[in-house]
Amino acid sequence: MKTKLVQISSGKGPAECERAAARVLEKFLKEARSLGIRAEVLHKTDGYFNGTILSALVRVEIPDGSDFPAAWEGSILWIASSPYRKFHKRRNWFTGCRVFELPPAFAWKEKEVRFETCRSSGPGGQNVNKVETAVRGIHLPTGIQVTASDSRSQHQNKQLCRQRLRAKVEEAHMQQLQQLEQEQWLEHHALQRGNPVKIFAEPL
Repeated sequence: MKTKLVQISSGKGPAECERAAARVLEKFLKEARSLGIRAEVLHKTDGYFNGTILSALVRVEIPDGSDFPAAWEGSILWIASSPYRKFHKRRNWFTGCRVFELPPAFAWKEKEVRFETCRSSGPGGQNVNKVETAVRGIHLPTGIQVTASDSRSQHQNKQLCRQRLRAKVEEAHMQQLQQLEQEQWLEHHALQRGNPVKIFAEPL
């Protein structure tokens, strides 16, 4: 199983391209569901009109050997009359689809966590200084660490430490995804039109 990030973008196109991007996103998610592939929209920037988008970032989990979503990568042509400009003759609207690798350092793996015991600090009597009940968890790929000393039970502190560490790593993961999405905004502006990998047409 592999995890990919997919960006669907309207580029610098007009509102019709923003509408096309939203429709392409719907088609993309529908095909993923039909193939039994999990697809989750992580971030979406709405366009000017209701039901339109500037871009969307989708996380997909694909089985090994699958060419989805690689078959979508490139420019996509959406053929439709403009619902915003009644007498506008243009009917070809381009959107873009790019596939990115999910940063592997942020994939949560229990075996990449090291736990250490340490003495609790703060009020609680002499026992606090003598017994190592606090637990420090370190996520080795990122260096992120947390310490839990809420309980007198080392086992309970380890459970709390695990939960907090995972939450902190996932937060850092999402921050990196947001930064990646901002970097991908350059791709949003560099959309190339022509030679579409897919063509969709609305009925006249």
